[in-house]
Amino acid sequence: MKRVASTVLSLVIPCALASAQDWPEWRGPDRNGVSPEAGLPLTWGKDNNVAWRAPLGGQGISSPIAFGDLVIVTSQIGRGDVRPGNHPTLGQGGAFPEERSMGGALEEGVVFLVEAYDRINGRRLWQYRLPAERTADSLPEVHRKTNLANPSPSTDGKLIYAWFGTGQIVALDFKGTLVWQRHLGKEYGPYAITWGHSSSPTLYGNTLILLCDHNPASYLLALDKRTGKQVWKADRGKGLHSYSTPTVVSGSQGDELVVNSSERIEGYDPKTGERLWFYDEPNQFPIPVPSFGDGVIFTSRGYRSGPYMAIRPGGRGDIAGTKNVVWHVATGAPYVSSVVQYQGVVYLASDAGILQAADAGTGKRLFQGRTGNLYTAAPIAGDGKVYFVSENGETVVLKASREFEILARNHLDGRFMASPIVANGLLLLRSDNELIAIGTASRSNSVTQGKKTPQPGDAGAR
Repeated sequence: MKRVASTVLSLVIPCALASAQDWPEWRGPDRNGVSPEAGLPLTWGKDNNVAWRAPLGGQGISSPIAFGDLVIVTSQIGRGDVRPGNHPTLGQGGAFPEERSMGGALEEGVVFLVEAYDRINGRRLWQYRLPAERTADSLPEVHRKTNLANPSPSTDGKLIYAWFGTGQIVALDFKGTLVWQRHLGKEYGPYAITWGHSSSPTLYGNTLILLCDHNPASYLLALDKRTGKQVWKADRGKGLHSYSTPTVVSGSQGDELVVNSSERIEGYDPKTGERLWFYDEPNQFPIPVPSFGDGVIFTSRGYRSGPYMAIRPGGRGDIAGTKNVVWHVATGAPYVSSVVQYQGVVYLASDAGILQAADAGTGKRLFQGRTGNLYTAAPIAGDGKVYFVSENGETVVLKASREFEILARNHLDGRFMASPIVANGLLLLRSDNELIAIGTASRSNSVTQGKKTPQPGDAGAR
């Protein structure tokens, strides 16, 4: 099908060298949910401290990204196939709202959107439309509260990468023009996984690394980010599944790609796809994304009150019982939400409405508090605060502390399953069908066009 990218408004391309104020991919500039910015907003409401609100062209639960003065978000128009039978209630009940049809009858079927918004005023700058292509005459089945726009986009400052639950992936420039595209579901096998594909793309050097743990086949795939061509492929065997996003960390013996899957957590060489270490621990629904800080990997395994742990990179082979496992707590972790480690404390938000914290060095619980909310979004931290966005629209702001202290409770209308981000002073929230900016916006500092975002594997990378 013909791919159409339409420029809605004139666009000034943002700086192509990522700053500490950018949020270029899932979980932020350092992939750990922590912002280095100061002066982050504390209180807001419907008519208070909201910089702007922008309606999205479709529905979805992917988190936005921000680079310079551009905010990128993906969504879906049209309803796909919902998995039959009972669905676990991951939070606020009810079916996913009917996807909009852009104000008129939708003749194209299911369409994926990549949209760019001005970070200062919320104006939509352009929209790229990608018709969903079926595999074996059907679309992958999803949870009733999600769709095929679950993965978050990413950017290296030159191109924007958007991946969808059919296996379709596109690379766009900052004007919304297609550079390359592939349909991995057709090329490597159907994206068949209970509740639908959710893993987001991970940037590493000149590659884009994709975790494809699905029922028919499980593999890691590294593509040349400039062309989309395969660099390496690591087959992981049959029977694995994962909704998590792999993350790159710095180990004592080099960079490692950490993967959370149904059978184990593993470390791979991101340059070659060779497996370095593993920790066996079967888990039915591995959703959370590992977080890295102070030289340690912090992760929960997912599913109902599952385990969470701290692992030191650099291990080889089976690391169970070795010094690489810093600590392990057998139960109490969130089903969906990832953890965030900030200032020596690991924070967790459960689908049962419980906020808790553990000592980053020992795993010992520091506090536990009920809020009456249900959490799917992952928390983020910065400026001495930790933000927990609930499905019902209330954001609980905790003081970054070893004690349970609520600084503010801020409510907005809507359902919020996407994780928040921070970009140049703004806290950006994404509801089912709206993008909301909290705080005071200011223009980012521009630098010479053509430089790239430093990535692990690059000289001088963070």
